[in-house]
Amino acid sequence: MIDYISRKANLQLKMQQKQIDAIIITQNVDLYYFTGSMQTGNLVIPAKGEAIFFVRRSVVRAEQESAVAVEALNSLREFEAILQERFPVTFSEAKQAARKLTIATEFDVLPVQHFRRLESALPDVEWVDGSMLVREARMIKDAYEIGRIQEAARVIDIALEHAIAHVREGMTEVALMSLIETTLRQNGHLGLMRMRGYNQEIITGMVGSGAAAAEPTYFDGPAGGRGLSPASPQSSSNKRIELNEPILVDIGCCIDGYVIDQTRTIVIGGLDDQLTFAYRIAESILRSTETYLRPGTMCDELYTLALGQAAEAGLSEFFMGFGADQVKFLGHGIGLEIDELPILAKGFKLPLEAGMVIAIEPKFTFPGRGVVGLENSYLITEQGYTKLTCSREGIISIHP
Repeated sequence: MIDYISRKANLQLKMQQKQIDAIIITQNVDLYYFTGSMQTGNLVIPAKGEAIFFVRRSVVRAEQESAVAVEALNSLREFEAILQERFPVTFSEAKQAARKLTIATEFDVLPVQHFRRLESALPDVEWVDGSMLVREARMIKDAYEIGRIQEAARVIDIALEHAIAHVREGMTEVALMSLIETTLRQNGHLGLMRMRGYNQEIITGMVGSGAAAAEPTYFDGPAGGRGLSPASPQSSSNKRIELNEPILVDIGCCIDGYVIDQTRTIVIGGLDDQLTFAYRIAESILRSTETYLRPGTMCDELYTLALGQAAEAGLSEFFMGFGADQVKFLGHGIGLEIDELPILAKGFKLPLEAGMVIAIEPKFTFPGRGVVGLENSYLITEQGYTKLTCSREGIISIHP
């Protein structure tokens, strides 16, 4: 059972510490996290007291799903009067202190046009950015969330093994990806992977082989893939899979909104010495990182450690991309979105905490040749960590 009361209380504590009177949440994923419903509307959570979900569409569906009170909202022109009536204590406290009401909202994802409408509806408000409040509240996973991510890991393993059994020389990348996606969908994958970053999109992941996998693109990851078209310049292409080239299977699965993130390296035949060596270094980086996965470890220290290991192996220029297209992180939080907090990156001085779920993905990109590496997802526990990913590791070699 999902404890929405604790989720709200956790956010309210953060709001009180920042002296924020209320927060208005509009983004689908955040609405779902705090209410259990993803209908269009404005969720208002005061620093103290009960929340109300003001819904535009569908009110009927929201009433069936939402864990908080639902009210229909036909027009934002009525919003200020409604809020004053529903949250009298919040408004009166600000008035008694002779100050404006301070309201937060999600500046990182809220369209400017929508924000301007909120500003017009609530003209006497001091607006502040509540993005980090929400993201930090969602950073620590509860038992339900962990269970869904574990189920996604189980399903992705089924899909990977099915793919391994059917991959053949000459089949296209997109054919292999379609095979994986079909298996995932048949086992509960929602068919989408959500990302918070602006203009960042993801399908089910990336299945790329040889040179196509190493082609750079806008996607904020170490391997984007060629894609089928400049209209979607990432993931699988119509390139045919060849012997002795790395096949990067970097895929996710979304169960009840929650995602797992996993990468494995496959080859039909065998990899050459340099690619094999790079894969072994990726494994070594992952094993070293695992020894530090415990509460209190600083996120940026894990990235620095990985950079040092890649440099020691003489592979710095290929680590997490190539040249100007290298990404500057080792791992990232996962949950309802694929790019959650924390981030294992330079300058991200946040200690690991029990309840965080992190995908760690050391990879090496060789232009014109391919990408090798692996990725696991982990739950940080009081004692250290639990590996949520359950698929086999190592270079998965298939006899031609």
